[in-house]
Amino acid sequence: MLLRSIPGIGGIVACGILCELRDLGWFNSVKHLAGYVGLAPDVHQSGGNYRTLGMTPRAHRLIGSYFVETAWQAIRADPVMQAYYRKYHGKNVKSIIIKVARKLLSRTLAV
Repeated sequence: MLLRSIPGIGGIVACGILCELRDLGWFNSVKHLAGYVGLAPDVHQSGGNYRTLGMTPRAHRLIGSYFVETAWQAIRADPVMQAYYRKYHGKNVKSIIIKVARKLLSRTLAV
């Protein structure tokens, strides 16, 4: 499986991704896939207030959790992801993990 070549993605997660998403060719872009998985930011607007939240609640939660857990593993295994994580170090850890998960999502779509 080609998905296992991505640091952080193991056999079980790769099988889960392929079983749930089936064909990644359905998605036109990373934004489209991120919206389906739930890694696109949720926006809350009210009057002049504008807040972005980490994950949208209206998505495929199982795949989203796969990518979040894979992001934790990728930080340990991949020096590029470690550098990306350290770039935002000191901010909210959960929002940084979502950023790393989106980066893994783009790698997955590329593979």
